[in-house]
Parts: sequence; structure tokens; C-alpha cells
Amino acid sequence: MKATAVVLEAPEQLTLRRLGLRPVDAADVVVEVDFSGISTGTERLLYTGTMPAFPGMGYPLVPGYESVGRVVDAGADAGHRIGDTVFVPGANCYTDARGLFGGAARTVILPAAKALTVDPTLGRDAALLALAATAHHALAGGRPADLIVGHGVLGRLLARITVALGGSPTVWETNPARAGGATGYAVTDGASDDRRDYGSIYDVSGAADMLDPLIGRLARGGEVVLAGFYDRLSFTFPPAFMREARIRIAAEFTPGDLAAATALIAEGRLSLAGLVTHVAPAAAANDAYVTAFGDAACLKMVLDWSEVA
Repeated sequence: MKATAVVLEAPEQLTLRRLGLRPVDAADVVVEVDFSGISTGTERLLYTGTMPAFPGMGYPLVPGYESVGRVVDAGADAGHRIGDTVFVPGANCYTDARGLFGGAARTVILPAAKALTVDPTLGRDAALLALAATAHHALAGGRPADLIVGHGVLGRLLARITVALGGSPTVWETNPARAGGATGYAVTDGASDDRRDYGSIYDVSGAADMLDPLIGRLARGGEVVLAGFYDRLSFTFPPAFMREARIRIAAEFTPGDLAAATALIAEGRLSLAGLVTHVAPAAAANDAYVTAFGDAACLKMVLDWSEVA
């Protein structure tokens, strides 16, 4: 079996080509992907070659952990899943490229247990479930968000989930192109915010120099949550010492976070509307990746695989 996939041959060398797939095991499903999202965090690092040392890292690789499609075949133990619309959080099924994270392909093979059944009416918005689950995971590990730094998709989902849970966060965003779209919370550029008693600050900017200014905005015993992806971080110790500051890293989402985010959507408490701003045919993946990483007006770029064999 073969599949057409996005392949990063080397940093900034992206192709769309056919790859061999491993055999289907008894507990596997075969998914025909309809849409796959482009991550502007981890995938940017893979694209530019600046990803820190990471298990499974190396080129050529298939990126992507934000795919949605339909189960078209399955192993002997997973045949009941055929026909399900599922979210695919990545796949490692290629014989001639690494699957890191492996979801950006027309066809993928993965264990049925990792394919989350979703409402087919979500359409391309289902590709956002990884980010919704990431936001849920960060919030579930600590206090509700008082301040969120960054108003991209992850920042908006953090704010929306916080509001759904009864909170009212402030969001900082310095780029005017991303300041709009808030419902139930306020967005400011941060310069006009003189508050210095935030109990919990969630940073999704990925900026390596944010810790010192954010620690200066904490109440005593407050927490900075690092929900972006960073290479190397440092901070000045005395201000953190004086505040007894805590710094928490929000790791990858779990299946439980996916289920919780899906439940919030099904209950009408979390909306994914307005977050997918750009859709491109998978055949135009090169241009789509450049837009996703370089256009501030592009909150989320999704590849449409419908015209790929």
C-alpha cells in the first residue's frame, strides 16, 4: 500500500510524494484523510530545521498531528470502525520516511485506539482538536488562566475554555492583525496593562525572552505556564524568589484531554468557529506552509486532500 504525503526531505525542502506504508495489523484502522492542519509551533521548527533534539527526529519526515478523515479499512479486530469519521493525532506508518508526526498524508494507518471518533459535521474544524486538547491539558494541570499571552489559535482556545469554565481572562496580543475575535474576554497589547498580581499566566507565544517580564506580573505564589514550544529559556532569579513563583511546562495532550475537549464541543460550551482562516489544496502544500508560517492573518492553515489520489 502507498500514500501521497507531505514530506520534509530536509529543512525548507518540502515535497508531496508517494510513500510506502507498513502492513495493517489486526488492531489498526486505515484512514483516508480529508483535512490536515499545519502547526505553526512544532511544524515550523521541523520546517526550519531548528527543532531541538527530539525522539524520532530526522529527515525525511512526514509532519502533521491535526488530521481528520474517514476509516476506509481496518484489521480483523477493528472492523467495526469502518465508516467512522475520526481525528488522527499523527501516524508512524511509512516505510521510507519518518512519521514525525506523520498525519499529513492522504492515507494513514494507525492503531484504532488512537483514532478518536468525531462528529462528521465538524468538517475541517475537527483538525483543531489537537489544539483544543492541548489547551485543555494546560488548564487541567493548574489554576484557571488569569492572563494569556498570545491570541493565535491556542491562545483563543485557552481563552474560550477558560470562559466555558466560568473564568474571565485577559489576553495580550501585540499584533493588531490578531487582536480581534474575542468573545467573553478582553484583548490588549499589554503595554496599557499595569496589573502585577496575576495568579496564573499562560504563555503561548513561544518567545524565549518572556519569563522575566511575566514573572514581574505575578502575585506572590503565582504560576507561569509554558504552553508554547521553546528551545532554551532563562530567567533572573531574585524576582522569582521574591514572589515564590512557580513555572510549569504543559506537556502533550492525552487521550483524556481529547475526550474532554470533544465533550465541551458537543455540549455547546466550546466553539471552534472562526479559527480556520485558510484552506489550500494539498497539491499546493509548499505555498500553504509558507503562508502558515509567514502571514499573521493566517490563524490556522488546513490542507484539503480531496483532490489527491
